Amino acid sequence: MHFTTERRLDDGVLEREFTLGEIPGTLWTPGGAAPVPLILMSHNNGLPKSDPRLMARARYTAGRGYAVATIDAAGCGDRPRSAADEQARADLQRAIRAGEPADELFESLIGPLVENAVPEWRTTLDALLGLPGIDGPVGYSGGWTALGIRLAVTEPRIAAAGFFAGGYVPRAQREEAHLVTVPLLFLLQWDDGGNPRQRALDLFDAFGSMEKTLHANLGGHTGTPAFELEDGCRFLDRHLK
Repeated sequence: MHFTTERRLDDGVLEREFTLGEIPGTLWTPGGAAPVPLILMSHNNGLPKSDPRLMARARYTAGRGYAVATIDAAGCGDRPRSAADEQARADLQRAIRAGEPADELFESLIGPLVENAVPEWRTTLDALLGLPGIDGPVGYSGGWTALGIRLAVTEPRIAAAGFFAGGYVPRAQREEAHLVTVPLLFLLQWDDGGNPRQRALDLFDAFGSMEKTLHANLGGHTGTPAFELEDGCRFLDRHLK
């Protein structure tokens, strides 16, 4: 892991960009020398690690005493996309705008993204836990629900997860949702036109966690109330500290 930039924010959080082979990422760590738990924080597939909403969540969470890391997965953010990926994204967006069936287009785009992203996130996790001041336990928080499901199923170091509910989750992750058993916080925007509400509710019902909580709020996709950020950190505090 090679750090390429470093700056200290006003609240004492240290923000560092890094590269790990071909993987670009950002790490936020709180002030102080005591070892802290780690949060893997993703955004919706395809959005960059520099998205303002992700950065605001990461900085706030780091200020609450966590190391927070995010990466641009293959084909996401500024990383190269193949012509086939670009066409698949365009076809999916067109179908959603037109109100046409989009399941198969979604599967052909997001399924491979998840399969390719999981090994890179696990490699990043290995490197992060080798850094001084980060000792786990590990949590996952993010809008890429499909990635979070696969990581929660395959990565035993993840002890709790917060998902931003998405109705569109690939078939493979819907089928393995019952294998997710870590404590779970599930956020749902009730009026999110891009994510079918009933699918999100069915997904919540399918999770195998004995402790799972659903927070539903009125509003569209980007209208998650600010207080959910504080509630999310309290959830992490209960299970990681």
